[in-house]
Amino acid sequence: METYVNLVKLCVGADSVDDLRTWQASGRAHGSDGLPRHVTRMWPRREAELLNGGSLYWVFRGVILARQRVVRLDEALGEDGITRCAIVLDPQIHLTESAPRRPFQGWRYLAPGDAPRDLPEGRAGDDDLPLDLQMALAEIGVR
Repeated sequence: METYVNLVKLCVGADSVDDLRTWQASGRAHGSDGLPRHVTRMWPRREAELLNGGSLYWVFRGVILARQRVVRLDEALGEDGITRCAIVLDPQIHLTESAPRRPFQGWRYLAPGDAPRDLPEGRAGDDDLPLDLQMALAEIGVR
């Protein structure tokens, strides 16, 4: 029995994993502890499962291409005075097999069995394939 759950989220404003890396290298993406974080409106109800080994899977232009392990959830007070959820992430970005995803808002839960596998370290250049080609390969089951 799987004891953890993942999240899947659109990487808004980023067209590639390199865009995500660039954003997270900026100070704006970090909390006071220096770890990257993503602030979202809603707090995951399945917090305990998420924090038991879950990751945030990033969707770029309709395709999951990467993930980051979720370290913890922090409260984040917005400039508007509204409390939000800061998903604190491990700084290491793992490339994954490409997996098409239909558009959605916010984030969704992703069961471990439905998550794309990590790419072996030696395949780090795989995200250099054109996105259209990655999507076509994922649709026919070649990753």
